[in-house]
Amino acid sequence: MSSIHVAVLAFEGISLFQLSVPGIVFDTLKGSADAPRYEVRYCAQQPGAIRSEQGLMIEVPDGLDALARADIVVVPAWSDPEVAAPVELTEALRQAHDRGAQIVGLCLGAFVLGDAGLLDGREATTHWIEKDLFARRFPHTLFRPDVLYVADGTVVTSAGTVAAIDCCLQLVRDRQGSDAANHLARLLVTPPHRQGGQAQYIERPVPQIHSEHRLPGVLEWAREHLSEPLSVDQLAEVAMMSRRTFTRRFREATGTTVLKWLNAERVARAQQLLETTELPIEHIAAEVGFGTPLSLRQQFSAQLGTSPSDYRRSFCLRRKAMPTWPDGEA
Repeated sequence: MSSIHVAVLAFEGISLFQLSVPGIVFDTLKGSADAPRYEVRYCAQQPGAIRSEQGLMIEVPDGLDALARADIVVVPAWSDPEVAAPVELTEALRQAHDRGAQIVGLCLGAFVLGDAGLLDGREATTHWIEKDLFARRFPHTLFRPDVLYVADGTVVTSAGTVAAIDCCLQLVRDRQGSDAANHLARLLVTPPHRQGGQAQYIERPVPQIHSEHRLPGVLEWAREHLSEPLSVDQLAEVAMMSRRTFTRRFREATGTTVLKWLNAERVARAQQLLETTELPIEHIAAEVGFGTPLSLRQQFSAQLGTSPSDYRRSFCLRRKAMPTWPDGEA
């Protein structure tokens, strides 16, 4: 199988966490026999030693010429969003984008993509703490400050810190499908999938949910019964709580309402079935609990901006375009 080349940019003041996320995610895939080979390289404007945000020195082997060979270019959180990225770097990003590479800005790395002009007319996000500055600096961007990550064509941006993991898992999901992404998430001991449109943060601190409150078990139970017409009262009964207490604890734990959470889970399950089966749309709608194809199409459109049929078609095209093993197997 041909390798997928990933170039991760490093610079003075880089966050070690942000720098390591792409390598951790893609390197973990190496244990799967049917996964493509990801080759992750680290590059800088000038190769050599740089100092991280945490004070550790890092030896970066490659220069910006690595971007010319990359299928995916990842820009981690930029150290100072008030400072524009160097022209040499932004020009290298534009050239990589123009030849078809996927450009990813994690957290404040979105500022670098903005400096390169790659966000003009595109949807994009960044860490909520710098949303005002981002909106001022890039007025031609279709800014979505409240989402975890967003892809617009071959340009992808994410919110802060841990959202970088969600974003990289989505890159895997786009290429290998939900089963591969979910397996990878289990290996990383992280939630299997958070929709990009999910809110970046919950305004109030999330309290510790003690085991006797049973809410985590209720979420798993609901996922196993998505085909059923679940109600708040039914879930509250499973949790052995009053409706009022359950509703409050559910929002504290998830940051959303029961209905929105169920719709998101059902769409995610429908995506998996569209990717991995040839079941008719009508069957999938019933299997995930939407009941009718119309309801499924409405939720797909609202959450993903596409239809189930178009999603299945585009996913199959992406799979066919992926590199294959010499014997023809993906």
